[in-house]
Amino acid sequence: MNDAGALAELAAVTFPLACPPSSSPEDVAAHLAGTLSERHFEGYLADPEVTILVIDVDGALLGYSLLVDRPARDPDVTAALTLLPSAELSKCYVHPDHHGLGAAAELMRASIQAAADAGSAGMWLGVNNQNARAVRFYEKSGFRKVGTKTFKLGRVMEHDYVMERALDQAP
Repeated sequence: MNDAGALAELAAVTFPLACPPSSSPEDVAAHLAGTLSERHFEGYLADPEVTILVIDVDGALLGYSLLVDRPARDPDVTAALTLLPSAELSKCYVHPDHHGLGAAAELMRASIQAAADAGSAGMWLGVNNQNARAVRFYEKSGFRKVGTKTFKLGRVMEHDYVMERALDQAP
């Protein structure tokens, strides 16, 4: 997949769904512009430490995940992780029209396999502590809460759980 524009369009639809209800449209838009724009996806696609997996059905992009294969930089994350080396599941989103149909589980399995194939012992992610649906999905996928970190969403500091899972267990 090398279509940064399609990834940015999907991110614009899916990222707001992961934000707390109190998030302002301005803060969400600032994050999209500062992290999930077409230009940023071009950079991710060119980065050898980043892997982007997609669900593409007949040319329609339905979901994507973004794996980062380098040590965590956030001190709260590094203090929480127990499985090293560990890949970050930075993004894992499915278009809302495909929620509940198994697409997210398929994307998660592929992401776990890609991280294991790259030699990681574990995988970690940050998820907003108010996103109960995502937390349940990640727990069902074998992740467990190991710490907390902050996440800047526009002008607001949000609070995330740091979740981790071993890659030697079945997804």
